[in-house]
Amino acid sequence: MPTIGEDPDLLRRSSVPDVNSEQGSRGMGVDPSTAGGVYDSVLDAIGHTPLIRVNRLATGSAHVYLKLEDRNPGGGSKDRAAREMVLAAERSGDLRPGSTIVEGTSGNTGIGLALIGAVRDYRVVAVVPDKTSVEKIDLLRAYGAEVVITPGGRPVGHPEHVRTIAARLAAEIPGGWLAGQYDNPANPAAHHKTTGPEVWAQTGGAVTHFVAGIGTGGTVSGAGRFLHEVSGGAVRVVGADPVNSTYSGGDGRAFYVESVGHYRHPDTIDDELPASYHPEVLDEIVTISDREAIDTLRDLARLEGILVGGSGGVAAAAALRVAQRATAPAVVVALIPDSGRNYLSKYHQPEWRARWGFGADGIRTDRGSADDHPRVVGELVSDGYVGIPTSVRRGDIAAHARGLPELPVHLDRAGSDTVAAEIVGSVPTSITDGVVDDPIESTSVGALLRPPPPFAGYDEPLVGVATRLSGDEYTDRVVVVTRDGRAVGTVAVTELRAAAVPAAVGTAELAAAAPGVGADFLDHPNSFEHEVRTR
Repeated sequence: MPTIGEDPDLLRRSSVPDVNSEQGSRGMGVDPSTAGGVYDSVLDAIGHTPLIRVNRLATGSAHVYLKLEDRNPGGGSKDRAAREMVLAAERSGDLRPGSTIVEGTSGNTGIGLALIGAVRDYRVVAVVPDKTSVEKIDLLRAYGAEVVITPGGRPVGHPEHVRTIAARLAAEIPGGWLAGQYDNPANPAAHHKTTGPEVWAQTGGAVTHFVAGIGTGGTVSGAGRFLHEVSGGAVRVVGADPVNSTYSGGDGRAFYVESVGHYRHPDTIDDELPASYHPEVLDEIVTISDREAIDTLRDLARLEGILVGGSGGVAAAAALRVAQRATAPAVVVALIPDSGRNYLSKYHQPEWRARWGFGADGIRTDRGSADDHPRVVGELVSDGYVGIPTSVRRGDIAAHARGLPELPVHLDRAGSDTVAAEIVGSVPTSITDGVVDDPIESTSVGALLRPPPPFAGYDEPLVGVATRLSGDEYTDRVVVVTRDGRAVGTVAVTELRAAAVPAAVGTAELAAAAPGVGADFLDHPNSFEHEVRTR
């Protein structure tokens, strides 16, 4: 059999066995080699997703293909696991007519279960963290699922943790069944039965590297195991993981891409890896930063016409890295879990990216001016980020104040690097008088914590941010300056406003180019991010 290096058209001509229904399509006089399949229900249409070659972004001699799982009926690879888990539960008797499916999810598994519940007449309850994109929450409801939203960023075992609530609801609801994707063997089994065989068939056995993000671990473990088995170990299985994720040795601090990696709250005591994840299957793990993932997903949209989400950006970035070092005739296949349409309010929105320091594209960021007035927020940063961890006592706040009207409060972690999304609140520096022994609790605002300060990207135009924070409610506040999702500065809003007055002279076009969103867009990082890893 020729390799793809010898025959570039090999993938285009190859197809997955049994994708088309010969009985349906031929019965209507349609050539099944050129038409889509005809199925009895959406359950039968799950899978059979295409491989699309990366042309402009891929460098070197290796071929890079993306397996686009958004072509599944529910829009993602989790349709496969959801179907397999439901069918296995029906066979075992755990699911019966009148049962209720319950799952803790960041969206995609819940969507797959909701779709299947609609077809099989099950009630579906999805528990999601409040960082889940609004698009995915709307999709869940569109399929008829009942959505329970809980605060994210809770340690494992906390009463408000997503999986804790899901387990409780499954036990309390008569006929409740917890899908439990993290530990359900049907999750990796689905990809061993379908995803792996599809990749092998679509490439005619020419695949040399398979890349997938590590979320629950089911996809990379199941598909990877099949590809190892069928190739005699020749296919290299690569896990793609966010830099901070514990899967690849990170400390588990927050990251901004959804539905991939493993987050660990600093208060978590027992944090076992999911049973769906089989690390022995992986030949290596490639770590990808939030910035690289977001830059890659944007490049895919603008240069390849492929719209992917954050986890897809992680997988694609890892695949491109693997391809750069691979030797011909390498064929690198990356699985893209879902579509960027699920994240139009996040990674594909300029205002969101600018606010969290991932670039202010389309927004003027001229540095300085003829009279040396600052033009971007970052130019006001002099002392770096000033904030306090949750362990600081009330009486010690004054020692950290540095003349600021309030201090951001972040989760207590080792090291000086603070992820902006782990800022859980703030305290006015005026509360320090006379009290020395009250702890600041990270899980409750109580009498001490008020909402987190507003955020502004390092390269955001100063005039635009000052306009955004012009209301009286911001007068005694600070703004946290972000770069690549990290907190890199703390600036008093009054200082920012004063600096913006001379900067605004003669810069009407600069103000017009600033993000035109209201202050409510930025008040709390939990409105957007640090996704607790709950697929």
